[in-house]
Amino acid sequence: MEEEEEDYMSDLFVKQDVRPGLPMVRRVKEAIQKEEKQKEANEKNRQKSIKEEEKERRDLVLKSALGSENKGFALLQKMGYKSGQALGKSGEGIVEPIPLNIKTGRSGIGHEELKKRKAEEKLENYRQKLHMKKQANEQAADQFRIRFKNKQEERKMEGDLRKSQRACQQLDMQKDIDVPKETWYWLEPEEEDKNDEEDKEDECKSSDLSVSEKLHILTAYLREHHFYCIWCGTTYEGSEDLSSNCPGDSAADHD
Repeated sequence: MEEEEEDYMSDLFVKQDVRPGLPMVRRVKEAIQKEEKQKEANEKNRQKSIKEEEKERRDLVLKSALGSENKGFALLQKMGYKSGQALGKSGEGIVEPIPLNIKTGRSGIGHEELKKRKAEEKLENYRQKLHMKKQANEQAADQFRIRFKNKQEERKMEGDLRKSQRACQQLDMQKDIDVPKETWYWLEPEEEDKNDEEDKEDECKSSDLSVSEKLHILTAYLREHHFYCIWCGTTYEGSEDLSSNCPGDSAADHD
């Protein structure tokens, strides 16, 4: 019997969705469904490994309660034990059996403890390194503050020394003193010729003294010969007036 020709005016053709792009979406959806079904089939047909089978059997046995065919459970029942009852004469013991911890790895006995101890030692070493680094940073910061403070104090003393040299030169010249007692008692002019050998010798001698030593010597000279205190900025009438009205011969005494 010949197949009947399809009627292109029938409901089958009329009800079809002919919007553009829909056939492609349908094919993609069918391909995804086919791929998911194939994955499910492959998962069902996949052969389980020996470890997986052992685990399934073990879990099945552990989940099932002991029956009267178990010798240990049968002995407990003979002694009056009932299923779900706690162990012990007064029922203070455990109800559930002690859990079974299966060792799946291939490492030897004590390996986990050794691994844990090494991890703790590594953490402790890391903490010690951080502590030492912190101490080193703190020491470096303290040393920097000390150097900075010393540098500031040195600059302040250099300024005080120049101030004393300037005052010494003015006071000496007021008393018609043309040559300073020591070369460094006065400020040296920038245009001064230092090629003379005697000047070089004096310069070498003066360089043996530190700034603080020069300041201390020059301060004493100004107080003894001119009754002048650079810290007060005052010229006193005499030694008695200086000693009674001036706090001291250093900056710390005037603070």
